Amino acid sequence: MVTTPENRDPELSLTGDWEFATDESGDVDRLDPAGDWDDARMVSIPHSWQEEDDLREYTGTAWYRQVFSIDGVDENERLLLTFGAVDFEATVWINGKRVGEHCGGYLPFTLDATDAVEAGGNTVVLRVHDPEDLSEIPHGKQGTPWYTRVSGPWQRVDLFTVPETRVDDVRVKPDLSDDTATVDLTIVGGAPVPEARIEIEREGSTVASSAVTVEDGAASVTFSIPDAEYWRPDSPALYDLTIKLDGGETVDTYEDYFGMRSVSFEDGELFLNGELFTMRGALDQAFYPDTYYRPAELETFEQEIEAAKELGFNLLRKHIKPAHPKFVELADRMGMLVWEEPANPIRYTDRSKELVREQLRGMIDRDFNNPSVIIWSLYNEEWGVGGHEDDEFLWTDEEKQDYIESLYHETKDYDPTRLVCDNSGWAHVATDLNDYHEYFVVPDRVDPWRDRLGEIVENPAGNYGDVRTDPEEAPLLVSEFGTWGLPDVPKLLEASDGEPHWFEHDFLEGMKRPGDVQAKFDASHLADVFDSFEALGDAWQRREFQSIETIIADMRAHKGVSGYVITELTDIEWEFNGILDYERQEKAIYDDFSRINAPVMLHLEPSTPVAWNGNRITADLLLVNDRTEAVDVTVTVDASVPSSDTKRTYELSVDAHDAIRVADVLAFDAPVTNDLRQFELTAEAPDLDQRVARSVTVGPSAEPADTPAVYAESGRLASALAERGYEVANTATDADVSLVTDESVANGPTLVVPDADGRVPVDSGGSFQYRGLDEGDSWNLCASLLYQDLLPEISSVPGWAFEELYPYGYVTDTGPDDDVSIGYTEGWLENGGAVVMTREDRTICTLRVTDRYGSHPVATAIVDRLVAELAE
Repeated sequence: MVTTPENRDPELSLTGDWEFATDESGDVDRLDPAGDWDDARMVSIPHSWQEEDDLREYTGTAWYRQVFSIDGVDENERLLLTFGAVDFEATVWINGKRVGEHCGGYLPFTLDATDAVEAGGNTVVLRVHDPEDLSEIPHGKQGTPWYTRVSGPWQRVDLFTVPETRVDDVRVKPDLSDDTATVDLTIVGGAPVPEARIEIEREGSTVASSAVTVEDGAASVTFSIPDAEYWRPDSPALYDLTIKLDGGETVDTYEDYFGMRSVSFEDGELFLNGELFTMRGALDQAFYPDTYYRPAELETFEQEIEAAKELGFNLLRKHIKPAHPKFVELADRMGMLVWEEPANPIRYTDRSKELVREQLRGMIDRDFNNPSVIIWSLYNEEWGVGGHEDDEFLWTDEEKQDYIESLYHETKDYDPTRLVCDNSGWAHVATDLNDYHEYFVVPDRVDPWRDRLGEIVENPAGNYGDVRTDPEEAPLLVSEFGTWGLPDVPKLLEASDGEPHWFEHDFLEGMKRPGDVQAKFDASHLADVFDSFEALGDAWQRREFQSIETIIADMRAHKGVSGYVITELTDIEWEFNGILDYERQEKAIYDDFSRINAPVMLHLEPSTPVAWNGNRITADLLLVNDRTEAVDVTVTVDASVPSSDTKRTYELSVDAHDAIRVADVLAFDAPVTNDLRQFELTAEAPDLDQRVARSVTVGPSAEPADTPAVYAESGRLASALAERGYEVANTATDADVSLVTDESVANGPTLVVPDADGRVPVDSGGSFQYRGLDEGDSWNLCASLLYQDLLPEISSVPGWAFEELYPYGYVTDTGPDDDVSIGYTEGWLENGGAVVMTREDRTICTLRVTDRYGSHPVATAIVDRLVAELAE
């Protein structure tokens, strides 16, 4: 590990107050230690200048200055100045003498300040340049079109007094096949030392020690670790390492730690310490209100890891930038696996490739001995590789494929102790992990999701641009998926004392733009359906869980899937798909999520979410065990059906890393109802402290009381209406109500419905304007909400009651006089419109009812109700 503040105690911390000034011209000379900084303000490092209200959009050059005092540097010692991270180009002077520079943004760098300092007072000046154009610079998701920019020294600054001859780097390579650990040392400095004494301790007791000869500034020794305790999330055993350089007396003492941990894969399965392992991960982008790349208090990292473990996660994927070193240390000590990746650029150039490579190596150097880190990514979704403007995609570009393959092997050689993912998401070339990014929303697109899951497992090679490593060997992961759940916006506004600055980023548009969200709510049909903004947020969050619950259960039940990473642990500025909100507060789904994501998961699956009176309803029970030992569970199931004896208790056993499905744990006839009614099915396992609830909507099979004469353009719909007791006219002029897909043939009161495939006439030029919706995976759909007050018998967010009915389009040109009874919105209440609305004597329904009327109870109830309203 490279010498950083995490390994040695600093002589002096320079964290704290510094003078700060911007330099819009980029040519101001501020190097005179006694120079006048009248235009400066005081800031506290760690600092990014976007923390200043007036500098959120500033790019270019800025200067920092601090005065410090030291007693001087003894002979045979060096004074090192270490910056934890400075974004982006840093140049440092002490007492007017240039001591070094660094280009990066996320990793520590150390400069030798010995020859520049004086006993007594000293002035250090830091010049930072962060250009407006980030396209070649690894920057992750700061700036357009994502989140707030980050510029400046956003981690700590320290001075270290170290021996001239010292340990510079230590790498520990555990080998669990024979419980050994190889320690490789790199030593720098003037005077050679003949020997290094190495001691390994566990909880204060020595487990191994040895003296090793130093030759040419390097030494290596392999230790046998008796009764080795392996590092794993539920038991994060750490070994302390002490190295003393001996040149007749102790020249240097260096301390670190490591864990006995291995990670591997074989035949498409993941192994941790040689045992089968299922990943239950969350994306963690580590953005924070007001301070961005770092929390205001580093204790927040501990709280995040505690919450993640409580939620059932065993891994956090630190997304699009290296993790903060304090987080990695806490992950080691608390037992949280980490997947790390460098920040990516946008463009694919020689410069951008070299910057990524340098950052990747620096990240590996810094975190090599941290046992929590088990995976390195090289790129994410081709960002910085393919698809920028007219740039060819990685899928087809052989030169880029050669580059990715080369970088994969280079990384594996540099760190053989971890797994490497070449391009997270798709277009793999050479990789240890075949991971996918799949954004489906359920139940809206449940069938396409399940079809896609089957395709993924059946054809793993389909996710490769070119096959340079074996797809059958690589474990299959869905490393991004998720659904949005609007936070408690009034609480967010209160915490920010009004709208936070990111509500109005210039680069945000459409559903990503939060500005004036309260006004948007008040002016929309949402305010008629939900009593308050808080009620909308609560309902949206519960819809978030309803979607991800089924997706997670499907993946956990599938033998071909080695794990998943949900998007994401917390909301980030405008992106509200977290389980925690941006302030790290629990959302409404917190407790339910901890059940679906627990090591042992209980899940209930009704045979149908909707049924007619008298239909047979059954439910299967799914029990998944990710633990390394078998589990015995007592489960009691029941249904809230009147006058039915449905309660049953089952004694179940599931093997380690296995899943069982128990068919028909519930079986009963749907009760007779006069209208739509919802019944709750439950499964409880006190041993697991879990309770699962699913609802089934039951509709009456009896014909409606009033059946006006109707005309139906669709022959299938006409037949179904006749079977329901309607008088079906031959023409629209002979009908009280017409049901048509082409509004031009309408005459009088008309219900306009989709065609038999559920599609609406987008760009048809009719009197209504439609927008089509994706029929499969869609990031926008995952951020959408369909809400209703047409059917008061079911929830305002209808969930499974609308399965098979969710629309492929909606009306966008709604007006203040339109009566919207089922609405649609996306993100921060943008792209709104109507799924069911009435304008004068026309009612538009874009739900896919046309081919489901008469067979789907809810579709039937909706059409019957709309026809009755039109007939009036």
